[in-house]
Amino acid sequence: MLNQIILVGRLTRDISVHKGENGKVATLSLAIPRSFKNSEGSYDTDFIDCVAFDAVAENTSEYCGKGDVVGIKGRVQSKTIEKEDKKEYGLEIICEKVTFLSSKPKEEADE
Repeated sequence: MLNQIILVGRLTRDISVHKGENGKVATLSLAIPRSFKNSEGSYDTDFIDCVAFDAVAENTSEYCGKGDVVGIKGRVQSKTIEKEDKKEYGLEIICEKVTFLSSKPKEEADE
C-alpha cells in the first residue's frame, strides 16, 4: 500500500513556526493552479494546507516566504476535530520533504 503525495505550488503567506505538543510545527498554504480552464475560460486555483514538523518546519520558515514556489513530498493523513459536541473529519498533508524551487535569501526578500 502507498500513501504519498507530491505537490508544487506557491506559498500564500509567510511561514511561522510555533511550539506544538510534540515539537515545532508550521502550517504552509499552497496555491496550485489547475491545468485546465473552467467554463468561463479561466484557470481555477486550489489552496491546500500542509503541516511541517521540527527541522522541515524550521528550514522552510527560514528560507521561504510568501510567493515562493516549493515542492512538497508527503503523505495524506486523516484528522478528527471535535466542535460543539460534533466530530468533524478532514484530511491534511504532512510534509516529509520540502524542496525550495524559487526562494530568495531573507535579506533580499525584505528589501
